[in-house]
Amino acid sequence: MTTKTKGGEFLIKETNAEEIFIPEQWNEEQLMMKKTCEDFIEQEVSPRLNKIDEQEEGLMVSLLNKAGELGILGISVPENLGGLGFDFVTSMLTTEVIGTGHSVAVALSAHTGIGTLPILYYGNEAQKKKYIPKLASGEWKACYCLTEPASGSDANSGKTNAKLSADGKHYILNGQKMWITNGGFADVFTVFAKIDDDKNLSAFIVEKSFGGITLNPEEHKMGIKGSSTRQVFFNDCKVPVENLLSERENGFKIAVNILNIGRVKLAGAAMGASKHTISIAVKYANERIQFERAISKYGAIRYKLAEQAVRTFATESAIYRASQNIEDAIHALIADGMDEAKAKLKGIEQFAVEAAILKVHGSETLNYVADEGVQIYGGMGYSAEGPMDRVYRDSRINRIFEGTNEINRLLIVDMLLKRAMKGELDLMGPAQKVAAELVGIPEFGETDETLFSYEKKLIMNFKKAVLLTAGGAVQKLVTTLSKEQEVIMNIADMVIETYVAESTLLRVEKLVSMKGEEACKEQLNMMRLYINSACDKIWISGKEALNSFGEGDELRMMLMGLKRFTKQEPFNAKAARQAVAQKLITENKYCF
Repeated sequence: MTTKTKGGEFLIKETNAEEIFIPEQWNEEQLMMKKTCEDFIEQEVSPRLNKIDEQEEGLMVSLLNKAGELGILGISVPENLGGLGFDFVTSMLTTEVIGTGHSVAVALSAHTGIGTLPILYYGNEAQKKKYIPKLASGEWKACYCLTEPASGSDANSGKTNAKLSADGKHYILNGQKMWITNGGFADVFTVFAKIDDDKNLSAFIVEKSFGGITLNPEEHKMGIKGSSTRQVFFNDCKVPVENLLSERENGFKIAVNILNIGRVKLAGAAMGASKHTISIAVKYANERIQFERAISKYGAIRYKLAEQAVRTFATESAIYRASQNIEDAIHALIADGMDEAKAKLKGIEQFAVEAAILKVHGSETLNYVADEGVQIYGGMGYSAEGPMDRVYRDSRINRIFEGTNEINRLLIVDMLLKRAMKGELDLMGPAQKVAAELVGIPEFGETDETLFSYEKKLIMNFKKAVLLTAGGAVQKLVTTLSKEQEVIMNIADMVIETYVAESTLLRVEKLVSMKGEEACKEQLNMMRLYINSACDKIWISGKEALNSFGEGDELRMMLMGLKRFTKQEPFNAKAARQAVAQKLITENKYCF
């Protein structure tokens, strides 16, 4: 089986810009689906945001019903099961648009993602035929019950238990789950529990009608107030044996794989929310007059607007690059004879490193955009009467959802190293070459100067900086590396910046090949701004990591190498930001 790119391979392989998908390539059918989602948000959600936050009785359910009628709940569901059968990349576009819907985005993504996908991907034919059409239409609403009071990040330590009944026809379920999105109105629960004294979780499809299910009142939350979040108790809940999902003890694997999908989707929703927030901020900056001028004319405000746009553009570039990689991997697996549902899981699992990168970067970009959005609004940003109050509060959960950003940073490095140890990814060879390069004489040969040759060299050096730091950490810390969380997170930050910076470069390179340099001036500025900033971040993260485990001459040599790999030419970031900000201000919205 061959695919163009393997997950995590970006660290050791140069990617051709022609291979990646960029958002400027949407076709007519995809844009029609986008418009359907935009109309749904504009007509059904935005006018009711206050009522949604007040959890007006029946409102969220009616909105999900409406989304079901429009086909929005069945975008990723095959047509033979009542869905629209769109591919992964298209599902990411609709996720981006729905991401502007605040609490509705949370309810909808919980239903279509963690609520529906475990059954779609792991269910047998009978289970899929029974549940998926009703979930795709919205007739039944879904939720996902994994977290418990004593098991959050450590999901497999859950205490909820299942025992076979005396007649062998039911599993008797007992336990407590918390933070269950859609818990207040769900008809179908995917519940994770251990059968008897099993080491690993199993998964069950539980209908509310089975009985033995009680709910605590709605949780009072900092943000996403309109989404239903409850504790769910199972008291001798009788689940028919045929409702065991997949095999016994396969629950933890189901949870992990579904979370991989959730991470990519969360990044897409956060990116959509970022774009929307920037548009609101730009409009306000153009309307707000101080000292007889619109505040959009002041450098301090322009800096914020441009920086918001640069980070969002970079996140978007990485999201659609990874989404197409996943889609290509899925098609290659199907072509090799794999079942479609299994191929989707395997394709996404292959890019679990990228999924974790996107989750961290997307959520932290939205956090930055929301925070600076409040600042641009000034006093009105802090008022509950203005739009930034809800944006700010709702954005914060994204760094906790789908595995905290700390857990995801640890996972990025852990997964890369495990793949290297299994021989799936040759990190050691390139890392040894970088180590040899430190003691060699730097090359000063002539190179063909093209529009992107300087940035490509920088990206190549970023990868060397990662390999240098990670290779040094593995060699020096050996068995204790897994306990050195600060070092791992430093390396993860270097990996994240490298992937996003390269994705941004590839997008702009492809865009210039399509439209010409003159038409892409702002995008070129945004790419250079992002890479310039990434370079500084990689230097700081690498230096902190190396200083924490290196010593003596070896440390000095590694720091010199890191300095060489993060060296860049002088760059006028202020002028580039001014140009980006001016385009936003002229268009009066996020326009890239």
